[in-house]
Amino acid sequence: MNWNNVIWDSLMWLLQAYIMTVAAFAVVVVLLARFTRWGRQFWRFAAPYFNPRRSLKPLSILAVLMLSTVFAVRVTVLFSYWYNDFYDSIQNLDESAFWRFLGVFAILATVHVSRALIDFLIGQTLDIDWRTWLNHHLVDGWLDGRAYYRDRFLEDAIDNPDQRIQTDITNFVTTSRTLSMGAVTAVLSIVSFTGILWDLSGPMTVFGVEISRAMIFLVYIYVLVTTAVAFWIGRPLIKLNFLNEKLGANFRYALIRVKEYGESIAFYRGEDVERRTLAGRFAEVIRNMWNIVFRTLKFSGWNLSVNQTAVIFPFLVQGPRLFAGQVSLGDVMQTSQAFGQVHDSLSFFRESYDDFASFRATLIRLNGLANDNQHAAELPILKTGKGGDDLEISNLDVRVPSGEVLIEGLDLIVKPGESLLVSGPSGSGKTTLLRTLADLWPYATGTVSRPAGEAIFLSQRPYLPLGSLRTALAYPKEPSAVDDTVRDALAKVALGNLGDRLDEVADWSRILSPGEQQRLSFARVLIARPAVVFLDEATSAIDEGLEFSLYTLLGSELPGSIVLSVGHRSTLNQFHSRRVELEGEGRWSESELVR
Repeated sequence: MNWNNVIWDSLMWLLQAYIMTVAAFAVVVVLLARFTRWGRQFWRFAAPYFNPRRSLKPLSILAVLMLSTVFAVRVTVLFSYWYNDFYDSIQNLDESAFWRFLGVFAILATVHVSRALIDFLIGQTLDIDWRTWLNHHLVDGWLDGRAYYRDRFLEDAIDNPDQRIQTDITNFVTTSRTLSMGAVTAVLSIVSFTGILWDLSGPMTVFGVEISRAMIFLVYIYVLVTTAVAFWIGRPLIKLNFLNEKLGANFRYALIRVKEYGESIAFYRGEDVERRTLAGRFAEVIRNMWNIVFRTLKFSGWNLSVNQTAVIFPFLVQGPRLFAGQVSLGDVMQTSQAFGQVHDSLSFFRESYDDFASFRATLIRLNGLANDNQHAAELPILKTGKGGDDLEISNLDVRVPSGEVLIEGLDLIVKPGESLLVSGPSGSGKTTLLRTLADLWPYATGTVSRPAGEAIFLSQRPYLPLGSLRTALAYPKEPSAVDDTVRDALAKVALGNLGDRLDEVADWSRILSPGEQQRLSFARVLIARPAVVFLDEATSAIDEGLEFSLYTLLGSELPGSIVLSVGHRSTLNQFHSRRVELEGEGRWSESELVR
């Protein structure tokens, strides 16, 4: 090789190879997205991210990463020619050439190491940027369409969306980059080193027939046959990897539930039941892991055997030619290196099959999450209008998913300052009515109009977000009330002892008792001063004395607000001016209450 022109020759090669590689890459991606199922699934998460109308940054990073990948192949080609010249200098006992080519190696090695480090930085930049975008994209779909709640109404709701968001996004992004750039490297290496092998390859007689350029045909036939066998052996890994993710997530969810409901389990002395549940789910994980182990043993055993056998091929072919004086030692070593590159490149798709199997499982899980978000958002919903001062319910029908009617033809008007109690036997639809008024229940028809002001829903089990106590009191808004207002609200609900802990960050749902959490939710109401307050068994963990104080507080502090309560306790009658009794099978009745 003429090393004097290596820079210019490399620049010309890089330009041509880069243009052809980018064009071929784009065509392959489009064809896969159009004609393969997994390609369409990939395109679903890649196309919006790489859309130049959104941002040019992703395409710019990918372009630089592609250039680095093409450059890496060129460096490998230069190493191949270096092998030839270096071993020829040894064979010729040319000491000056020996030291000169060691210097060339030092330059090539420096370039190679520098490129590898830059490539790592570029690759990680793409991974982090893509992961950030995809995380926001899927989380927004999960939250904006309320799929986190409404997926319970889907027939085939997905499992473990948290694990899909936290783990599968990372796996998808990283594996997409490594597999795609690995494929680019493999194809470029095949093209580049096939040309080198063509120049170095000689004839070979097989069963009396002379085969010209035998090395080329041997490597291609060998790799294609072994790859086909490897695909057949490794195919079950796709399903096994999918099950591995699913079963592992199910086991992790069971562990989380033990922690979440630890007190209830401890009171019931339910350790043996939980132990059996955890052991059963863990056993499923282990069984699937052993299936993966045995399948991987077959797959890896085949690949290792194939790779070891391939090592001796170039020496078997070129050895006789070396001893006959037809080729030099450098030619033999370059042949070995080029043969190895072609073999490894052709084998990339075979050896990456387990990675591809895991990638397919990740794609299936992410696609399931995206479908779940979309289907949950498309569920029918009774949109409540806002306007005026009254809460108006007209001809409202509420059903269960099977179609059975819970409430039929409900007509109500609740004016500011009035309070309404919804009561009835268990299963009559009291909480479902509140879900309908909150735009959560998909199986309802009619008209609902709420006052234009804010509405707050207090559930039996209040939600306290992670963060400071001040954040918990302001939820779902950002804290804005002055400290005196917040402390005054806490004091009125008998939580004045927390007034000095407003900025303490903790998991308050584990610090406060159920009764304290319910009192805290009443403090939220006093701070927010909403137009409508919906309460669903909101005092179930509070004694009757405190319940009386809290409802009295609502009446005195929010005299112009509408209060609608759901509850079983007869003590609630005294705090409301009207009552709706849900009697089941769609029937209901309304009556006045004496306060």
